[in-house]
Amino acid sequence: MSETVARRLTGLTAVIAAVALIVQVPLYFLYSGPPPDANVLSRLLIGIVALASLIVFVTGFRELVKRVSPAHEWVGSIAFATGLVYATITLVSMGLEAGAVIAVDHPIDPTIDVSGTYILYGSISRLMLALFLTALGHAVIRTHLLPRWTGRSAYVLAGLSLAFVPSLFFGNDPSFFYAANGWGTTALMGAILSYWLLALGICTYRSAARVVTPATDAAALGH
Repeated sequence: MSETVARRLTGLTAVIAAVALIVQVPLYFLYSGPPPDANVLSRLLIGIVALASLIVFVTGFRELVKRVSPAHEWVGSIAFATGLVYATITLVSMGLEAGAVIAVDHPIDPTIDVSGTYILYGSISRLMLALFLTALGHAVIRTHLLPRWTGRSAYVLAGLSLAFVPSLFFGNDPSFFYAANGWGTTALMGAILSYWLLALGICTYRSAARVVTPATDAAALGH
């Protein structure tokens, strides 16, 4: 696969993941009480699509780092590994939610009733996301793979994620901003991540047009 195609694929999967997350987040706020099963299962299905796309994105990002700067392959591998762990943890959380909803014969709010997801969505995910974003930011800035703003914004988002790691000490009321499953810890951070990922995906896709290949080098030299 050429670098141009790799950049387009990596950017496209980031955009798909971001759009799915943008659609998913508002579904958590449609009902004041326990939502109907259809709402819960629909948002989980959308989330699964988003995370599947995210896995392709982190894989593509690692390969781009390796191709652009082999000396920095190690940091690309860290970004890949932590991104994969983040996606896996979130998929497990979604599986626990879906199983609980399917098993009961009345509506429940899985963000409260499925206690196993509290720190999976919260502290654990926030820490893994911070590591992923830090590695991605470092790789971008050191390799010049993408514009510097993408790396710097990744650092900022990593810092925000780290700020929510201690949220496991603050209860399980989702209406409380800083609770283990609070709207700040989960929904707000998810929304910020989705819009950042959308911008990153568009930037990565568009960067394919600026890739210099041997053919373009030869044309520029008049051969």
